Amino acid sequence: MSLSPRALVVFADPALHRSRISRRVGEAARSLSHVVVQDLYELYPDLYIDVGRERTLLKEADLVVFAFQLSWYAMPALLKEWFDTVFKPEWAEPGAQARLAGKSCWAAVGCASQPGDYQPGARHGRPLAEYLAPLEQTARACGMRWIDPHVFYGADGADAQTVDAHAEQLRALLAGHLARLAREGVAHGA
Repeated sequence: MSLSPRALVVFADPALHRSRISRRVGEAARSLSHVVVQDLYELYPDLYIDVGRERTLLKEADLVVFAFQLSWYAMPALLKEWFDTVFKPEWAEPGAQARLAGKSCWAAVGCASQPGDYQPGARHGRPLAEYLAPLEQTARACGMRWIDPHVFYGADGADAQTVDAHAEQLRALLAGHLARLAREGVAHGA
């Protein structure tokens, strides 16, 4: 008997208490079975990451999701620290252990700007994919399968109805990725 695919959502918002969007995204992800949400700023307010626990969760997951708001063209500081401590090359890169190889990796990113702002000659000067390239390359270097990110543009100016629709869309996409993995026969313990 095979198990259902599992997702680990690594969630990082340093100002969750002020964020309508991140709170709804976290709730939407938590509402799905077989999904573990690791809220880094809630779990590690002292910035000391339990590397062993995080690696155990990674090993158990078939889909790893990074959920965050883009700020100054980068992921939040604690998420970067998470990568630096948890994804140490000697642990994460493919080799004899291949701990992450074959897992799927997906980013759910919120941006204050609009899609047209992310192009040459526009406000941010380059495509959003270029700002997410370190995340994509890290996943690929670990042998993970990169799934094109889901981006919520105009996040700062979104009204409550738009935020709710975004959270529901993200929940549906996450459920869809898990269903696809199940159809492919990818499941922890399979």
